[in-house]
Amino acid sequence: MIKFIQNFTNSMLRTIIIDDEKHIRESLSEMLKKHCPNVKLIDTAAGVKSGLEAINKYHPDLILLDIKMKDGTGFDLLEQIDNISFKIIFITAYDQYAIKAFKFSALDYLLKPVNSQELKEAVDKAENLSQQEINTKLNTLTGNLNTNDQAKKKIILKTFDNVYLVRVGDIIYAESDNRYTTLYLESGEKVIVSHVLKHYQEMLEEYGFYRVHKSFLINLEYIYRFEKADGGYVVMSQGTKVPVASRKREELLKLFERISE
Repeated sequence: MIKFIQNFTNSMLRTIIIDDEKHIRESLSEMLKKHCPNVKLIDTAAGVKSGLEAINKYHPDLILLDIKMKDGTGFDLLEQIDNISFKIIFITAYDQYAIKAFKFSALDYLLKPVNSQELKEAVDKAENLSQQEINTKLNTLTGNLNTNDQAKKKIILKTFDNVYLVRVGDIIYAESDNRYTTLYLESGEKVIVSHVLKHYQEMLEEYGFYRVHKSFLINLEYIYRFEKADGGYVVMSQGTKVPVASRKREELLKLFERISE
């Protein structure tokens, strides 16, 4: 029995909460206790300095990390760690730019005030991720935050077998098939992911992508010509013909005019 209890304890996620708001730390602690039986809370910290000390002392499996704290950011803390060997769930107040970056990198984040069900789901997902996958997503996030070149920003595309790291500027178009989306890349590859097209529309619209049809989202940089026949088609640079919905035709032509100015 003692051995069983010891093995069960060792299988739990040893977790540290790092947030500069006391009530947030207390709320998260209570939610973990009630809803996450796979978590063992080993410490809490109120900032970058104390958080770093706790990580170096306890070597946790998981940290819940606030982004903006009084003595710096969560990224400031991570930059001081040579080898990140723990999983991370970020905590943030509503910030559209930050949320966009998280979606691109496929890293989990929780919005304040934190919802207990979302916390449980994020913890369960983190438990099943490999450390290599976490680090790939983290590197993608920091790289995107540090570049202003929209075409060079990268997006994580996760399939059943692989995790792809793709430059936004290399995506020619995306095609919807019910709950799946196929992204066609400049290299000739195609990546099939289990997200609806709207998921990528919301992420990519501000980066020069336009939804010309209920089933197609295109990168305007790769348009070769517009054919008026048969209701209208956009011909992409690699030769693919993409249908244009009738209600989108006039708006697309206006976009062409703005691009050519």
